[in-house]
Amino acid sequence: MKIRFRRVLLACLILGLVLTAVGSAIGAAIYMWAAQDLPNIQRISDYKPPLVTTVYARDGSIMGYFYSQRRFLVAIDEVPEHVRLAFLAAEDDNFYSHQGVDPIAMFRAFIRNLEAGKIKEGASTITQQLVKALLLDEKKEYERKLKEMILAYRLEKYLTKDEILTIYLNHIYLGNGAYGVEAAARTYFGKHIGELTIAEAAVIAGLPKAPSSLNPYNNPDRSRERQEYVLGRMHTLGWISNDEYQTALAQQLNLQSMEEPGLKVGAWYLEEVRRELEAYMSEDNLRREGINLDRYGEDAVRESGLHVFTAMDPVHQKAAEAAVRQNLIDYTHRQGWKGPVETLEPEQLAAFLSENQPSEEFFSKTAWAKAVVTSVEKEGAAVRLGSIAGHIPLKNMKWAAPSGNAAKTLNENDVVWVSLAGEQAPAGIEEVAPDQALELALEQIPEAQSALVSIEVDSGDVVALVGGYEFNYHNQFNRAVQARRQPGSSFKPIVYSAAIDNGLTAGTVVYDTPVVHVDPGSGKVWIPKNYDGKFSGPILLATALRRSKNACTVRIAQQIGVPAIIDRAYALGIDAKFQSVMSISLGVTEVTPLNLTQAYIPFARGGTAVEPRFITAIKNAWGEDVAVFPPQVREAISPQNAYIMSQLLEGVVQAGTGARARELGKPMGGKTGTSNDEHDAWFIGFTPHLATGVFVGYDTPKKLGRGETGGRTALPAFVMYREKVEQLYPADPFPVPEGIVMASTGGLTLPFVEGSQPGSGGFITGLGAPVANDNTDDLKELF
Repeated sequence: MKIRFRRVLLACLILGLVLTAVGSAIGAAIYMWAAQDLPNIQRISDYKPPLVTTVYARDGSIMGYFYSQRRFLVAIDEVPEHVRLAFLAAEDDNFYSHQGVDPIAMFRAFIRNLEAGKIKEGASTITQQLVKALLLDEKKEYERKLKEMILAYRLEKYLTKDEILTIYLNHIYLGNGAYGVEAAARTYFGKHIGELTIAEAAVIAGLPKAPSSLNPYNNPDRSRERQEYVLGRMHTLGWISNDEYQTALAQQLNLQSMEEPGLKVGAWYLEEVRRELEAYMSEDNLRREGINLDRYGEDAVRESGLHVFTAMDPVHQKAAEAAVRQNLIDYTHRQGWKGPVETLEPEQLAAFLSENQPSEEFFSKTAWAKAVVTSVEKEGAAVRLGSIAGHIPLKNMKWAAPSGNAAKTLNENDVVWVSLAGEQAPAGIEEVAPDQALELALEQIPEAQSALVSIEVDSGDVVALVGGYEFNYHNQFNRAVQARRQPGSSFKPIVYSAAIDNGLTAGTVVYDTPVVHVDPGSGKVWIPKNYDGKFSGPILLATALRRSKNACTVRIAQQIGVPAIIDRAYALGIDAKFQSVMSISLGVTEVTPLNLTQAYIPFARGGTAVEPRFITAIKNAWGEDVAVFPPQVREAISPQNAYIMSQLLEGVVQAGTGARARELGKPMGGKTGTSNDEHDAWFIGFTPHLATGVFVGYDTPKKLGRGETGGRTALPAFVMYREKVEQLYPADPFPVPEGIVMASTGGLTLPFVEGSQPGSGGFITGLGAPVANDNTDDLKELF
């Protein structure tokens, strides 16, 4: 009996050893099979996910973001403990005790799934989820699962628990376009991760299981169920007290997304920063600069998590945008009523009203609303804005009803734009009484467009840039930097600057008489006219610029030659292809508003030019310098030429076509410009501290209208903008360099290069033979 027992025991032992060996061999074979072609886990330790690039204004405020995935990198110590615990409670409560795979969780999930008769619960640890997301593809489930377990075990040996959790919390997709916990906190609660309550953390921690179906915006009930589950797990595990648990359950959640900067203020500027940034981050340029990054061009801009610091000043930018907008509105009012947005059929009325409720911005008077005319009489029109009644009195639509009869302008069922008017306007829709009719003003979206650019003279910092009436999906063409238009008379200072260096002076007499120019190449005859069609006879060169005399400017160009003008344009920084024709003296060569404004800066800063600067510095995601951009200064013209030009252009403001700028009360030079057929209107103005250019015109060139010159159409925007920012700079005069003397001639006191003033041997008294002499009273003493 004993022998048989021993034999059976021995047989079982041998069988057990054989089975163990076979099992081990099978396990080893399975491991070897699953371990084939495993990706290197170092890819996780070198974790470089797509990160949001943040763009900052000069004052440190955030202008906007560039990204392909909305992810903001945070360190583990920036994530509050209750947020970390909420994720562990939801996904992996044994995270800090297992070695990448949790057998207990696997067994628990197996039993529950067996009881349910279907896959109801998973057992993947956070480490396994991270491996799956970053290293594995969607191969067959059993093969991927084996690889996932092997890699999770290896990863736990390679990285610390906190490092794994940091990568997980930054990488995971949490719905609604949010990648990582910081983006989720901003997306769902309008907060940073460090500000989340336990209740809010539980909502976000519940999302990894099903980011779309558990999204609190789309499925609040399911989101609430999942939140309660997470809070219950935290309470059961002893990670929050009973009081904290009950408080979290009772908290009313306020779902809101953090407002995206750059959409309301500075959108044009932000878009130009993106364009410049992508050009700078090109692979070729970075290699030239000796900068090593793992992404280039658009990818670098949208995925590298850069911190980009700009010269944009929010005070300037807001004032510039408001000025451009209001000036275009004023212009379109002068051009008259173009008609309603549309006219509804009676059956369309109900649907239109339900879809067009006025916005919060409408009540803050920063936006317009669409309204439907319900009745109209001579003294005004009754309208509806969604569920709200309104009234447009005749006084608020006179620009559109010159006859004094509103009924001749509007008809019933017309859809029109309106703005909120009146001193006692309600602050919100909730303040509108049921029987109240809001006082409104009739509005019209301008068809013309405009641009404004403002550059600080000392540094070249572009403190404001506006590229049009409104930046939106359909209107992103940036006229400040992309539109090339004829500058007209605003190009004349370049001609006069060249003249000062080619034998003429501010006191040279130029004959404002008809001038004929025959092109030596083509033989074509050109007879330029003054804007008003009149001639003034002999006048001072300074007066010719003040009054923007075309005939005088052509005479000057004939005297000094076209090449001298082109050379001076290039010296001042004009980026254009000039034809060697006399008409360039009157501004027929197209330029951008930014470039023309840039060309005036040497007049303001003593002869040196400075490149416009949008971006001042770039740092990487860890705050290390990638590039710093100091001001780029170069010699352009002599200090004496710059000072004489500043004084001549100050004369334009004091007693010439730019006289409206006098109301700013500071030493200031400037020049108006109107292109052929009044297609484009310009004004460029400057002080020793700030240069600003304004352009107004249609995208498809056409006449702005009778009398719509630079002084009437562009200069008002300049004044509106500068009124808001002049107090930021001292009222300094233009500094006088050595070699300048002041002398009186023709009733004016003018600057001269020493040795060229009246009475000296270098003074030139006249230019051009007279043909007509309409008004020479101011120069009788010279003849």
